[in-house]
Amino acid sequence: MFVIHSNAQNRSKYSNEFLNIGVDAKSIGMANAVVSSVDDVNATYWNPAGLINIERDEISLMHSNYFANIASYNYISYAKKIDNESALGLSLIRFGVDDIMDTTQLIDNQGNIDYNRIELFSAADYAFVLSYAKKNKLLNLNFGMNAKIIRRIIGDFANSWGFGFDLGVQHQAKNGWKFGLMARDITTTYNSWSFDQNRLNDIQNALEGENQEIPEKNEISIPKVQFGVSKEIYLSNDYSMLAAFDLFMLFEQTNDLISTSFASVNPSVGFEFEYIDLVYFRLGVGNFQNELQFDSSTELSFQPNFGIGFNLGNVEVDYAFTDIGNQSAALYSNIFSLKFNLDLLR
Repeated sequence: MFVIHSNAQNRSKYSNEFLNIGVDAKSIGMANAVVSSVDDVNATYWNPAGLINIERDEISLMHSNYFANIASYNYISYAKKIDNESALGLSLIRFGVDDIMDTTQLIDNQGNIDYNRIELFSAADYAFVLSYAKKNKLLNLNFGMNAKIIRRIIGDFANSWGFGFDLGVQHQAKNGWKFGLMARDITTTYNSWSFDQNRLNDIQNALEGENQEIPEKNEISIPKVQFGVSKEIYLSNDYSMLAAFDLFMLFEQTNDLISTSFASVNPSVGFEFEYIDLVYFRLGVGNFQNELQFDSSTELSFQPNFGIGFNLGNVEVDYAFTDIGNQSAALYSNIFSLKFNLDLLR
C-alpha cells in the first residue's frame, strides 16, 4: 500500500535528498572527497568550476541500484570547452522506484477483492542541470555556476517543480595544492507541490481511519557547503597518489560527527593510486554519524568505499563499491560509470 504522509515541512534538511547521493564511480570510490580535484565532465555535479580543466568534449554515464535493487539511480552529463577561459555542461539525474503496486482499488464497492484492479506506478525524482564555468586569471580562480530544475513525480498522486542554484570555486597553488568550495542551494532550492485530491481520497477510503490531509505544498532546501583540499604526490616515474580531504557542512543540527545548533560538519577522506595513467585504485571513508542506539546511547558509524578504474584512452571505465561491512543504514551496492572523450566519435 502506498501512503502519502502529512508531515512535510516548509524548511526541510531532507528535501531533494536524491541530489546528495553523488555521481561517478571514481568520486564515490574516494568517498566524495573530490570538490578540489574534479577536472572532468563530472564537475557538472561536484564543482562546476572544474569544467575549466576539460580539454575536449566529454560525456559521462552512470547507473547504480540502491536499497537491495529497489531504487535505481541514473546519470548522464555532457561538457564542452567554449574557449580557454570558459566551459559549458549539461546533466540529467533520475532517481526512482518503479513498479510500485497501487492497491487503493483492490476492494470494490461491494467488498470484493479483485487483483486485476491493482495498478503499477513510479515515484521518480529528476534534476536537469545547466553548468557554466569561467576562469579569472587576475585572481587565479576558477568559478562555476549550476542552474537546476527539479521535477518530482509520485504516480498520479502528487508532483512538484523546483529550481535552485549552486556556486563552485577552485584554486591551484604554485606548490601543487588544490582548494575547492561548492555551495549547493545557495539561494535555497524551492519546490512547489500539487496533489490530486481524488487520489488522496482513494487512500483515505482504502485505509479506514487514516488521516490523509494534503501536505504542505512548498518545500525549501537549505544551503549546504563542501570545502576540500587535495594534492597529487608522485611516488615514482610510474606511480602517483592523489590525497584529498573534504568537509561537508549543513546549516542544521543533525547526527553528523560535529553537530551544533548553527551547523553540522562531516569529514571525508579519499585516496587515488595511479599506475602510468592506466589503472587506478581508490579508497575513501566518510559519512560519519552518531547513531542513536536502543539503550539511548550513541555509536559512531562510518561508510568506507573502494573502487578501481581503467583509462583506455578515449574511454574510462570506473567501478565503486560502498557500504563495506554494512556500516551505514542505506544498503548501497555496485556502481559503474563510463566516461567518453567525444574524439572517439570523430
